[in-house]
Amino acid sequence: IRNFSIVAHIDHGKSTLSGKLLEFTGAVSEGVGLGKAVDKLQVEQERGITVKACTASMVYEHKGTKYLLNLIDTPGHVDFNYEVTRALAACDGALLVVDAVKGVQAQTIANFYLAFEQDLVVVPV
Repeated sequence: IRNFSIVAHIDHGKSTLSGKLLEFTGAVSEGVGLGKAVDKLQVEQERGITVKACTASMVYEHKGTKYLLNLIDTPGHVDFNYEVTRALAACDGALLVVDAVKGVQAQTIANFYLAFEQDLVVVPV
């Protein structure tokens, strides 16, 4: 079992990456709508942002071994910092998303330090 989170600045593609991972592992059908796979609140779907951390489990097979991956998609806005902190406390590692166009922004750095302070493995993507 592997627990991991996706963290980044607001609107840098966390939910999109979460949706793609769910599609890749077969946890959801292709074309479900990436945001709809993890963003369930009405305000999240209307605005295209994550407000509340969302979890999803998926099974991934690598070299004949199956792994249960527990994903926590976190909010990117500084107002929801507590949600990110709680999510990271349950994780073994974090994917740190950096938008190639916008670059590293304030909340990206803040989220990195939250993960770093908890001694998590941080993988930049």
